[in-house]
Parts: sequence; structure tokens; C-alpha cells
Amino acid sequence: MPERTTTSRRRRRLLRGASAILALAGIAAYAVVQYESGSRARPHCEARGADPEDGPHSLTPAQAANAATIAAVGNSRGLPERAVTIALATAMQESSLRNLDHGHLDSLGLFQQRPSMGWGDEQQVRDPVYAANAFYTKLLEIPAYEELELTVAAQEVQRSAFPDEYAKHEGNATLLSGPLTGRAPAAFTCVTDNDPTPADPELLRERLEEEFNGRASVEPRDGDGFELTVTLEPAGGEADGSPGWELSHWLVAQAGTLGVAEVVHDGRRWLSARSDEGWRTAEGNAADSGASGDSGDSGGNSLETVRISLIPSTE
Repeated sequence: MPERTTTSRRRRRLLRGASAILALAGIAAYAVVQYESGSRARPHCEARGADPEDGPHSLTPAQAANAATIAAVGNSRGLPERAVTIALATAMQESSLRNLDHGHLDSLGLFQQRPSMGWGDEQQVRDPVYAANAFYTKLLEIPAYEELELTVAAQEVQRSAFPDEYAKHEGNATLLSGPLTGRAPAAFTCVTDNDPTPADPELLRERLEEEFNGRASVEPRDGDGFELTVTLEPAGGEADGSPGWELSHWLVAQAGTLGVAEVVHDGRRWLSARSDEGWRTAEGNAADSGASGDSGDSGGNSLETVRISLIPSTE
């Protein structure tokens, strides 16, 4: 009997050891597949502040794309960063930066604007560019809005039943507005899906034209139109961020839907296939977030120029 018990124990130990080895092998194989296929984390975006204790603020790709649109519209109107921060905080409260098809009574879209209250028809208020423009137009009617507390300025536009709720989003909205207005370089990045969307160069041109109000010009670098140089003119007015970083962060925010494979500007490179690594120096070393890097042939040749590569169609 003792011999059988000892043998059984040995067998159980061997089985447990084999199971552990198989489990470790499975984990290793999964890690290799994830590494070779690109991103190793779920798709998401992050904005970081200059202070390591500030942030990061994480968003879904859809939220990030809407935030970038709101910022692009404000920038292109020549508005100060404060206006963009107010708009972002308002949309965070009203819709969590989602383009909603429902809301209280007839409220719709990013800002929960009501067609019955003169904001526009249902299709218009669910158009992020239209909705952002409508918000900024109302904001500009408020005297000295830049000097008001954020929640007061937002409430003057929205007339919400919960006027104090906007204030809680001010910190995250400020983190977002810095990079999305181009003031904070390499401070916004996204991790994309491992199954990227093929690009439509014409759709990209249309989106650039609409969201930047004619400020963007596109030049092809190859015959297929998937290698491009995009130049964004300064907005003027009170918008004083770097146009190149404004555009670069917008492209990263829209990468998942527009099929952006690579963005290169000011000595920094973002790659969709290695998007979990964020912004890197163009030579391939990891770049510190917030550093401007060395400009040169590897990046844009000016503060307004960005080189991009798009994911070709498989058709």
C-alpha cells in the first residue's frame, strides 16, 4: 500500500508540472502572437500632462475622435484653448463624448442639443462638426467667457438642470485640450486594433477639409495616394498651438476609422502597428511624452507639415 501511495503522489506531481508547463507555453504563445500582430492592449487613447501626476486621461477611440473634432473646429475658428476646454468639458458631461441618438426629451448628439430649442434639425445636431460650431457660436455670445468659471460659461450656453456638473470635468478637459490644440507636443496617443481599417484617401481629404475649415492641404508622395504630406496652416486669432501637433494628434485620434498607419512630425513617429509604444523618435528609440524631438528629414520640415502613411485597400 505505501508503494502505491508514493507512486500516485509522484504521478499527480508530474501531471501538475506538465499542466503548468502547458499553461506557460500557452501564455508565451499568446504574447508572441499579440506582439507580432501589433498592439498588446485593448484599443484606447490617452492624454498626458506635463506633470506625471496629471493623468493620463483615458478614452475610447470613439470618444477620442469626437474630442479631436471638437478641438479642430474650435482651433479653426481661431478660438483660445480655454474655449476648447469649455467645449470638451461640456460634451463630457452631456454625452461622455459620444454622439448619442437619444437623450432627455429631444436632446441629441455630443452636446445634447435640442432641435425644438432652435439648435438645428436632428441630422444637424448629430453632426459633430455642426454641433461643435453651434456650441462655439453660443459661447462667443457670452461677454468675457474666458474669465468665467468653466461651469458658469458652460451653463450660459447649455441651460442645464444640473449646472454644477460641468466643473468635475475641467481637469480631464484641460489634459485633452493641451495636445488637441497643438500646445502640448506628443502628449496624446492611441492604441489601435490589431485588425486595422483600410484607408480611403478621398474620405481623409473630405474630413480634413470639413473639420479644419480649409486649413489643410494634401500632397501625395506616391502614385497610389497612400503616402501623403499634409500641411495645416496656422488658424490665427487666439489659437496659438503648433499646427503640426494639432494635426498629428487629430490623425492619431482618427486613425482607427481613417486607416492611418503612420504619422511623422517634428522628429517623432507614431505607428499603428506598434501603437502601444506611443510616440517614438523617428530613429526608433522610445520618445519621452511631451518632448519636441529633433526635426529633420525624418519628420515634418516645418511646424505645419506632417507626413502620413495610410493602410492600403486590399481590393
